[in-house]
Amino acid sequence: MTRPDPRKTAALSAALSGAVDLGALKARADAQRQRATAPPPPSAAGGHDQGPSPWVLDVTEATFQSTVERSLEVPVVVELTASWSQEGAQLSPVLERAARAGGGTWLLARVDLDASPRIGQLFGVQSVPTVVAVAGGQPLDAFAGPIPDAEFAEWINRLLDALRDRLPGIRAAEAGRAGEEPAPEPEDPRFTAAEDAFEQGDFAAAEAAYQAILAAEPGNAEAKAALAQVRFTARAEALDQDAVARADANPDDLDAQLAAADLEVASNEVEQAFRRLVETVRRVFGEDRDRVREHLVGLFELFPTDDERVTKARRNLAGALY
Repeated sequence: MTRPDPRKTAALSAALSGAVDLGALKARADAQRQRATAPPPPSAAGGHDQGPSPWVLDVTEATFQSTVERSLEVPVVVELTASWSQEGAQLSPVLERAARAGGGTWLLARVDLDASPRIGQLFGVQSVPTVVAVAGGQPLDAFAGPIPDAEFAEWINRLLDALRDRLPGIRAAEAGRAGEEPAPEPEDPRFTAAEDAFEQGDFAAAEAAYQAILAAEPGNAEAKAALAQVRFTARAEALDQDAVARADANPDDLDAQLAAADLEVASNEVEQAFRRLVETVRRVFGEDRDRVREHLVGLFELFPTDDERVTKARRNLAGALY
């Protein structure tokens, strides 16, 4: 075994309410926190064969990003294995028993590398099973090969001790297990300043504030999503209501296509916006293609990663590019 030790103008508020809203970030974070601290179902209190557990996740390439985002609340232990691995078969029940016993203080994300090889490539896996601890979107520690229950318990407890003051979900889950009311999470003054600037319509200041957060914490998914929404809202403020008609009349005008897509998203015609830009990607090449692709990816960031419209558009974009 190896172990490397005003928020929006009145004209836009109604249109944006269904598509772009910084309040959605809080809802998503709250949902993540509830999942991390939810009590287990009666069947999930014991060993390996007691049915599904909310803290043991089978992850694919399609769900990997949203799973890693949960590491903003609690550590995510990624188990990289394969069905043919005998050592993986030894390790898997050890990890599952520990995840159940952890009561939501950490999550086990199981990856079948035969079905999701790109995740293994991402972590540079050289042997299976390999286990990687991810916190705040970043890998922190790893080991390879089977491990006894007691030794894994030491490893995960050491990790939780190191992260307890950084990841709010750990203490919340511990309080939930003890039957206590979790202490309210203190507001982050950096986000408060950014949100205040946004509400006052100072989009440049809000953008700068979120960029400063990301400079210090590149893996901060909340700041990344908020930054995308601030940039979009700043563009949406200047939209011409004739943008779609102008783009339809001038299919080769890239500026018109990008503006039309923004207007369609602001009008909650999200699928039409994605379809417009994917078709534009098919028609252009070089720097123009990169520009349209980057704009489309920026629009993806306005929505939850598991939004079906985003998933479909990502597939279509990949087909248009390759």
